[in-house]
Amino acid sequence: MKKKERVQREKSEKGVEGITSKTAERCPAQSIEEYQCTGNLEADFHEVSALLGLSEIPTVTPRSSAALSPSMEKGISGENQTHGPWCSKRQLLVDLETEDPRSAKAVKVFGWKVDETMTKALNKILPSLNNLQTLHFWQADLTTHTLLSLKATLPLCYNLRTVVLEGNPMAEHSYHLLMSEDSNIAHLSLRHNQIGEEGARLIGSALSTTQSANKSLASLNLAFNSIGDAGAKHIAQGLRLNRSLLCLSLANNHIGDAGAALLAEILSPFPLTHEEVVERRKLKIQRDQSGTDQALSIPSSSSVEQIVSKATKTSSKKKVHIVHCLQDKSSASQTGSGKKEDPKMAKKMSDTKVQRNRQKPETRDRQPPVMETEDKNNLGLNKSADGGEIVSSLLDPGVQHVGGKMIMPGNTALTSLNLTGNRLTERSLECFCSSLQAQGDGAGLMHLCLNRNCFPPDCKTFLKIQELMVFRDPLNKSSTTQADGQGLVE
Repeated sequence: MKKKERVQREKSEKGVEGITSKTAERCPAQSIEEYQCTGNLEADFHEVSALLGLSEIPTVTPRSSAALSPSMEKGISGENQTHGPWCSKRQLLVDLETEDPRSAKAVKVFGWKVDETMTKALNKILPSLNNLQTLHFWQADLTTHTLLSLKATLPLCYNLRTVVLEGNPMAEHSYHLLMSEDSNIAHLSLRHNQIGEEGARLIGSALSTTQSANKSLASLNLAFNSIGDAGAKHIAQGLRLNRSLLCLSLANNHIGDAGAALLAEILSPFPLTHEEVVERRKLKIQRDQSGTDQALSIPSSSSVEQIVSKATKTSSKKKVHIVHCLQDKSSASQTGSGKKEDPKMAKKMSDTKVQRNRQKPETRDRQPPVMETEDKNNLGLNKSADGGEIVSSLLDPGVQHVGGKMIMPGNTALTSLNLTGNRLTERSLECFCSSLQAQGDGAGLMHLCLNRNCFPPDCKTFLKIQELMVFRDPLNKSSTTQADGQGLVE
């Protein structure tokens, strides 16, 4: 009897599905919200554009990987190119992984404006492209509003890792929004955007501060942006605590010795500032309170006060008392186990325990432990892609006390730095030489590009850097120099 009912129910469900599909065929979507994308960019783009009322729909031009020539791709990777690839008509270029129209791996807009309506179309279609890896805009006249709209869609494109936004100057310099802590972008190119000092300041803060750090971006191209020495200072500040960025291009940015010296400084051990020392102490207290030896990601500066307030829900006097207890615990751990416990402090802690035991049971049940899951989220305890904990660089075990200062190990995560076409002289070369020697072999920079600067090719310091780099760059071990001056150190 049950079997017969199950068969009848399955037939009924199949009948409903058939009716639904037929109805959908007879009644096409009347709005963009009703339309279901198929993953075929050419078909979806035409339908969505029509639903949005576009009178002139850009042409979709699919290209398979085999059909792409090196000259067609030069606009993406050419470091010295000053004008991007230009299309005579509005078209959406689509690179396909295979001949299948659903295998789009890159979407490119060259030389025509992407307005709010077009942004809505892209926001609808892009998440359905399962193979999408690259999004490229050249002179698309994006605004802060359209960039924010696109940014909200990017996390829905699970395989998207490369974003190229070039030739798009913005008065608000909003490019740093693509580098937020929740961003999945690994490769970002921002050439020819007139970023300047203010834009560099925002980008430097997006790379890292004492309270936050980008953990996904591996390469950043900031060439041709008139950053100057002031902007280089902000970028160097962002590199102090960032340990994810591997490749950085600052080519053709009017950077002189002052800015280059700051970039060289963070490559070797450097002293922590007062703000960084304070934040490090807060992190250590929070780590001790968690009862675990796992390293914490960088939290906000107000994390301690928020957690104390959330855990106690008591008067301000009790909050202050708990903070003092945390400080006492930290100082006790620093004095070591060899010293005797202060009897007054022991009595004080005992009285505190008695006070807690006198609380009503239901009140204690309502108060979550200080380091429960929700509080860990407030502290910014994150996991890397392989499931391991992301370590805050401020909690680096290599930090040492030297001469009354806390010395931080230099940034050895950065492996490639491009300073081509700037204003460096032998003075800043000496700074880089010292930093490379401090890093030692097998760590830090593997590629340093210094050609077309303000020093002669036979400069002694430059030749010394070449000797140091010959054992570092795995791609150019065969020779230390080349006739055109573009070797290990270009």
